[in-house]
Amino acid sequence: MPTDLASATSPGLPAGATVLVPVGSIEQHGPHLPLDTDTVIATAVATEAARLLALRDHDVVVAPALAYGSSGEHQDFAGTSSIGTDVLHQVVVELTRSMRTWAARVVLVNAHGGNLTALRGAVRQLTDEGHDVAWVACATEDVDLHAGRTETSLMLHLAPWHVRLDRAEPGNTGTLAELLPAMIAGGVKAVSPNGVLGDPTGASAEEGAVVLASMVGDVVAAVDRSA
Repeated sequence: MPTDLASATSPGLPAGATVLVPVGSIEQHGPHLPLDTDTVIATAVATEAARLLALRDHDVVVAPALAYGSSGEHQDFAGTSSIGTDVLHQVVVELTRSMRTWAARVVLVNAHGGNLTALRGAVRQLTDEGHDVAWVACATEDVDLHAGRTETSLMLHLAPWHVRLDRAEPGNTGTLAELLPAMIAGGVKAVSPNGVLGDPTGASAEEGAVVLASMVGDVVAAVDRSA
């Protein structure tokens, strides 16, 4: 079975392990989903991927999540707590350098699109330094962009007690290409007063389980490719 870093002892860690680090955010997810939605998703994906990788004889360690990300586009909504791109970049660099003194590889399992610039830059820097590090996306944008049907389904599967379905309502259902210029200029609130980019109508725990399995498969494949 995979090792949980937080509860492990130092001598109990496997030598030459791969460390999966969930990367999420604390940000608004409309009127019906909790602020830690991205962190919950990233942690669930990393945990299940680690379980499957352990069955394939990989030595895998699951780290506590990086819960604060780069969420400035959501800052108009109460509760959003962002550390920004530059700080997240540096946190990932320093954390990976530290982990790599005892781990063979570090794989960042990311569930928030706003973190991409920081992760890409940090991984590029670390790779140039000679570290074995990568990032993998928990992609939810195939159906909608933010707090819509996909993320609502995932949370109904993972933490239904935190979903307020009675408050769920559609937001702006435009594509990322359509919305991006206005979001860059004015944040999410400029295109969606309720903070939802998509439509949670029809969300279900069953659909969430299917989406989760797909994300887990992406992480397992990425680790297998780099083994």
